[in-house]
Amino acid sequence: MRAGVVGDPIAHSLSPRLMQRWIEALSLDADYQRFHISTDQFSTFIEEQARTDLSGLNVTLPHKAAALDLAHEATEAARAIGAVNLLTFKQGRIHGDNTDARGFLDSLHQAGADPQAGPALVLGAGGAARAIVYALQQAGAPEIRIANRSRASAETLAGVLAPEARIFDWDDRDAGLVDAALIVNATSLGLAGTDSNLQLDWSQAPRSGVAVDSVYKPLQTGFLRDAGIAGLKTIDGLGMLIGQAKPSFAAFFGCPPPEAVDIRALLVASLEASA
Repeated sequence: MRAGVVGDPIAHSLSPRLMQRWIEALSLDADYQRFHISTDQFSTFIEEQARTDLSGLNVTLPHKAAALDLAHEATEAARAIGAVNLLTFKQGRIHGDNTDARGFLDSLHQAGADPQAGPALVLGAGGAARAIVYALQQAGAPEIRIANRSRASAETLAGVLAPEARIFDWDDRDAGLVDAALIVNATSLGLAGTDSNLQLDWSQAPRSGVAVDSVYKPLQTGFLRDAGIAGLKTIDGLGMLIGQAKPSFAAFFGCPPPEAVDIRALLVASLEASA
């Protein structure tokens, strides 16, 4: 059994280390590889791989939208989110799925956070935000709020996935913190080498709230640091990464990943080694 992850760039991906550790723990005769494929080569590469013995591929930036276009069939989640992060191949057919939403909800579950506990504020309106808003809608969040630097993009996202969502102008995003049970950073702010300060007035947020970051490098973003100082519970981006990988592993190799493996500790060590 063979599978892999495709993106551009791809050297930074933690997926091979994660997947290989699960493969080893289960003593599977399997392999998981990186594929560095540019945008102009992506379609040809996927169509060729669909005719090989490859079980499938995880798809990362910048190919998620193109992967949806190539799929012969796609799940409702993939079509709603507008992106595919999991391709599986069978008899030359290409099936597309999106496990990012499930990954987000799994990260909440693992940390004991309830998406139905109260209003959720999502910062951002890009690909990560689409998956998170879809997840919150599916999980029954009582109110979804979206704040983005482009109000038009936030309105478009709400129109597609959460018509009843409240939209906040970026300059008024602190108002979205009031009584929010979840505050989610789905922007790229916080990535290594970028401004990690979202400049939120955390005094507006309830101490019972939970701050979640989609970023995992660095693990402790400025967003999470400031939320923690204000007394909120915090969840870093590794939980979502691990959560989205679980259904991918099952789709590739026909069994769930082993629960006994402390995969988080392995990935934390990898991040520390590369810092």
